Amino acid sequence: MRCLVTSARPYDQQFLSTANDGRHELAFVETALNAETAFIAQGYPALCPFVDDTLDAKALETIAHLGTKLLVLRSTGFNHVDIPAAEKQGITVMRVRDYSPCAVAEYAVGLMLTLNRHLHKAYNRVRDGNFLLDGLLGFDMHGKTVGIVGTGRIGTALARILHGMGCHLLAYDTAPNPDCQELGVAYVSLEELLAKSRIVSLHVPLLPETRHLMNAERFARMPEGAMLINTSRGPLIDTAALIVALKSRHLGAVGLDVYEEEADLYFKDHCDDIICDDSFERLLTFPNVVITGHQAFFTREALKTIADTTIQNLDDYSTGKDSPNRVAAHRASH
Repeated sequence: MRCLVTSARPYDQQFLSTANDGRHELAFVETALNAETAFIAQGYPALCPFVDDTLDAKALETIAHLGTKLLVLRSTGFNHVDIPAAEKQGITVMRVRDYSPCAVAEYAVGLMLTLNRHLHKAYNRVRDGNFLLDGLLGFDMHGKTVGIVGTGRIGTALARILHGMGCHLLAYDTAPNPDCQELGVAYVSLEELLAKSRIVSLHVPLLPETRHLMNAERFARMPEGAMLINTSRGPLIDTAALIVALKSRHLGAVGLDVYEEEADLYFKDHCDDIICDDSFERLLTFPNVVITGHQAFFTREALKTIADTTIQNLDDYSTGKDSPNRVAAHRASH
């Protein structure tokens, strides 16, 4: 099957080509797929977009007109695709249901430790010859309460790590996960979790009901000096409200691997550009904020699983096999 891989980086080509082993005809372009660039789909019945591609109704109409029948997403999330519009156009959407929950969970812990022990500041100080410890005081995570919002595969992996560190764990989810309950995780309301947690980590998908899950009202419920971690989706956090909470010194630390308006920033080199996103630039000024460029998933193990599943999705579609990786409109709304 002919498939165009968009927003492709060298590592995408490496892992997908290895997994494919000549089974399908893959082509790679660095161009991001959106309504303006959708013409590149000409001649490709399958497209393989990434999270920085935008498959809205207009883009989907164009690629359907050009003959595309399949989107094999190399991501778990599918909020960048208008699923009902895809169904209307007769386009099948398949995703990677999970790749390496440990990759994201471990990264979330890395952000916690970086912020708590001021590793980013210490690294720069030593490079400047400054070995003073002033301003680098942290706290033992052992015995502290950590709230996990969303206990799917990633949230559960995080619970296991933090349980091993001796943290007291609270969780919020629409349905308790037995694996977490076995670890002693206590399920509470979101309001109670926010009020009692020294650290809060977000691990829920971006849906209409989770957009701006963290807003001014919910920031106010958090204890003064609390830490917030987001390795899930940027729009889970109301950025304007986050900046207010940081300026008032109510929040003690924030770790973001994702950002609400990241589409025009992430996965690109802006070293010689002027970044015009004032909110993003303001976040960078806070010494208690660490921002990274959506790399929590980025491990060899995760990339291999993403590639293997993507090729398997192409195989299943080509042979007419039903797949649990298919995304339907009713699933996208829940």
